[in-house]
Amino acid sequence: MNKRKKQAMIGTAIALVIIVIVAAAVIIKKFTPSDQVMELTEYYKLDADEVLVIMQEEIYEKKGLLEDGVIYLEYETVNEMLNKRFYWDANENILSYTTPTEVIKTEVGSSVYYDNNKKNETDYTIVKTKGEIVYIAIDYVKRYSDMRYEYYETPNRIVIQYDWGDYLVTTVKKPTQLRYEPSIKSDILVELEQNQALTYVDPNEVSEGGFSKVMTEDGIVGYVKNKYVNGSNYDAVESDYEAPEYTHIEKDGAVNLVWHQVTNLDANDNLLNLLEETQGITAVSPTWFKVADNEGNITSLADETYVERAHSYGVEVWALIDDFSSDVDMLELLSYTSRRGKLINEMIAEAIKYNLDGLNIDFENITAEAGIHYIEFIRELSVKCRNNDIVLSIDNYVPTSYTAYYDREEQGVVADYVIIMAYDEHHGGSEVSGSVSSIGFVGNAIENILEMVPEERVIIGIPFYTRQWKETTDDNGNVSVTSEAYSMSRAEALLQDNGIEPEWNDETGQYYGEYEKDGATYKIWLEEEDSIEAKMKLISQAGTAGIACWKLGLEKESVWNVIIKYVN
Repeated sequence: MNKRKKQAMIGTAIALVIIVIVAAAVIIKKFTPSDQVMELTEYYKLDADEVLVIMQEEIYEKKGLLEDGVIYLEYETVNEMLNKRFYWDANENILSYTTPTEVIKTEVGSSVYYDNNKKNETDYTIVKTKGEIVYIAIDYVKRYSDMRYEYYETPNRIVIQYDWGDYLVTTVKKPTQLRYEPSIKSDILVELEQNQALTYVDPNEVSEGGFSKVMTEDGIVGYVKNKYVNGSNYDAVESDYEAPEYTHIEKDGAVNLVWHQVTNLDANDNLLNLLEETQGITAVSPTWFKVADNEGNITSLADETYVERAHSYGVEVWALIDDFSSDVDMLELLSYTSRRGKLINEMIAEAIKYNLDGLNIDFENITAEAGIHYIEFIRELSVKCRNNDIVLSIDNYVPTSYTAYYDREEQGVVADYVIIMAYDEHHGGSEVSGSVSSIGFVGNAIENILEMVPEERVIIGIPFYTRQWKETTDDNGNVSVTSEAYSMSRAEALLQDNGIEPEWNDETGQYYGEYEKDGATYKIWLEEEDSIEAKMKLISQAGTAGIACWKLGLEKESVWNVIIKYVN
C-alpha cells in the first residue's frame, strides 16, 4: 500500500470518527434536558405594587394591588368572580354590601364601615381608587364571601379558592422539574420534590411529549413529565363558609292577587263593590304610588279606609309603585346611594303609615345600563321589608335574553315573590295582530322562570283583558295594525254584535273570531272561562305560589268559578 493511499484511509477514518462524535453530540444534546432556570419574577412579570391573581388553577387576567402590606382586588374582579352583592356607587364613592338584614356601607379611603348605621373599624383602608379603577381589600371581601386565599411572595401572588367540588390532582413520584413549556428543552420554573402535591390544569388537554399542565399549591403553573408523577385522583375541595340565610314571607295556601288600577282618590271607594264579585282573593294591589322625580320622591293615592275595608274582607293590601313618569330617569335615580335610600325610606314609611301588608314593585322602564343599580335597589329594599315584616313582590316581563339584566335569579333570592306578567305577548305597539297571552307563551314563561326562581316564590300574572286588532291595507298593499284593549265581556259583545261565533284554537288556547267592516279586518283572541282554565291548569301543574290578575273589574264574574278550582 502506497503512502498516499494509506493517508487517505486514515483521513477517512478520522472523518468518520468526527461524524460519529458530532452525531453522538447532537443526539445527546437532543435528549438531554435543559438545566436553564427561568426566574419566577421573569415568568410572572409584575410591577412592585402588583399582585398576580390565580383563581383556582387559572391565572386571572386582572392583577391585584399591594399597598401598605394590604392586598386589594379590582371591584370588577370581585363582582364578576367572587361576590356580585358588592356594589360600587361611582357617583358618591360608596361601596355597599347587603346581607339579609343589613346594608353595609363604606366610603373610599376609609377604614370604617357601617352596618345599619352601626360604626365598625378595620386596621386597613377598605376601598382605594386609582383613577377610575376601584380596589377592595381582599380581607374585606373574604368577610362576606365564600372563598379563601393564600398569599406568596417573590413574585407577589395570591391563590384564591372559590369554586368548590372535585379537582383532579396528583403527587410527584420522584424529584423532577416543572417547566415553562411541555418540552425537556424548556426552561425550568421550579424543582419539584417527591410527594409534592399538584393540581391538573385543563385535565382533558393532552400535551405532546408526555407532559401535563399542572399547578403547584403556591400557584406556579407549568408542565411536568407524566412519568414522574403518580396516578391521578379526584380531591374534594370543600368550603367552611356559613352563608347568611335569606328568610321569606310565604303565605299559607296559594296567592290569588288582583291588581286594582287606582287613578284618583275617589277610585278607592269602589274596592268593596269590585271584591264582592270575586272569589278567593288573598291580596289586592292598588296602583297607589309613583316615582315622582330623580331624587327619590314619590306620589301617593294611599287611603287608610281602603286598607281597613280590604282587611275586613280578609284581603291583604300589597300596594304597587311604578316608574311610568316620563319625568324620571331611573338610571339617574337608582345609581345614587342617597337617592335609592330616600326612595326606599319613603316607601317603607308609607307602608307603615297605612298598615300595608306588602309592596309590589312595578318598574318596567329599567334599561340595561340601569340594571345593576336596579337590582341593588331591590336588595336594599328587601332588607327594610324583611326587618318590618312587609311582603316584597316584584313584577317582571317574561324571561328573555334581552331583559336578563333584571336578574330574576337574584330577585328570587332576596324578594318574597317574583311575579311574571305572562301577557302582552302582542301589545299595543305590536306591528302584527296576535294573542295577548297564548297558552304557549304562558307555558314558556313558566318553564323559563322556574329555571331561575324556586316555584314557591313564583307568581304567574294572567290577563283579564283582550285586544281587538284592526288591520287596514293601503293601495300599495301595505298593512297597518292598530288595537284597543277591552274587558272580557266587551270583547265578546263586539263579536256578537257583528254576528261572529268565535271558534276554539288549540294552538293559542283561546277562542278566535274575525270580521270585516268598513274596509278593515278586525281580529280578536278572547280571554274568557276556557282560556283562563287552560292557563290555570298549566300554573297548577307547575306548582307555583299562585296567580296575579290584571286587572280587577275587567273580568267576567263567572271566571272566578274557574280560578277558585285551582287557587284555594
